[in-house]
Amino acid sequence: MRPKKRRLVRNSPAVRFFKPRGIPLSELEIVALKDEEWEAILLADYSRLDQEEAARNMGISRPTFSRVLASARAAVAKALAEGGALKIGGGDFRLVGCAGSGTRAGRAG
Repeated sequence: MRPKKRRLVRNSPAVRFFKPRGIPLSELEIVALKDEEWEAILLADYSRLDQEEAARNMGISRPTFSRVLASARAAVAKALAEGGALKIGGGDFRLVGCAGSGTRAGRAG
């Protein structure tokens, strides 16, 4: 098996946690959304890039981008449908070209 290629993430979210209003966090399931999944949603759904262009932006193949995006959408749908909290962070990525952040690597832990 070939080594996993680290995804390029160019944007860091200003807010990393979302939860339903009025419900204590202790009563909620926390759904994880990796940084690279957040980037995939940003590129495909917010910036409206096609999957080929978004994949190039992240330095991965189109099929890999499609899998990352599907995983991201499933996490967001789970949090919304089940009333859970959404936590953005972790994953296996390299942050590049983000204003004021330099370049850093991230890895789930």
